[in-house]
Amino acid sequence: MTVAVRSILGDRALVRDVAALGLAVFAVSVSFGAIAVAAGIPPGLTVLMSLLVFAGGSQFLAVGLIAAGNPFAAIFAGLLLNARHLPFGLAIGDVIGTRWWQRLVGAHLLIDESVAFALAQPDPVRRRRAYWATGGTLFVLWNIGATLGVLLGNAGDPDALGLDAAFPAGLFALLLPTLKDPTTRLVALTGALVAVVTTPILPAGLPVLLALTGLLALLARPRPRKTVSS
Repeated sequence: MTVAVRSILGDRALVRDVAALGLAVFAVSVSFGAIAVAAGIPPGLTVLMSLLVFAGGSQFLAVGLIAAGNPFAAIFAGLLLNARHLPFGLAIGDVIGTRWWQRLVGAHLLIDESVAFALAQPDPVRRRRAYWATGGTLFVLWNIGATLGVLLGNAGDPDALGLDAAFPAGLFALLLPTLKDPTTRLVALTGALVAVVTTPILPAGLPVLLALTGLLALLARPRPRKTVSS
């Protein structure tokens, strides 16, 4: 373990990139803790959620739906949102390791950022190093930030601190990098339109689930024609 830590610290480029990402994640996690407490979720449960779930998008979504009075939708939406981790696991299965504790801990650290950093590396050694460095660093910073957010939420009014805007801003920040892809952008905008239109007429939580119909936009998108070479 000591040798692994030394090899990570010796990679200055990796340390720099993970540190920059960690600062952003820390800021988002503080807002999550404060928003969760303001939504009426007990402080202990908020901290426990960060420790056991460790999925920023799902945690923000769960808090929003629970605050809207629809806990069942929060569970269902969280499972759907994290379904993307199944192909992620197949893509980096050889990076985590072969020992049982490596697979147990490594699976818990499987998030978008750790997978992206790992797959961006040119060789297996650097992929493994990037995966564990990113996942471990963000796990620690996310939970420290969430705990600090809980304390800030209990100390004052989150609305007065401007933390009422942290939920949508934090969630948007998590999703923003994926919108560079035209297909993802089409699905996201279609789903957002469905949610906005149905919000005034449906119970809280259902518009978010109906936003998944944005995936149908893929069916309506014209496919490129195959050219037959003569």
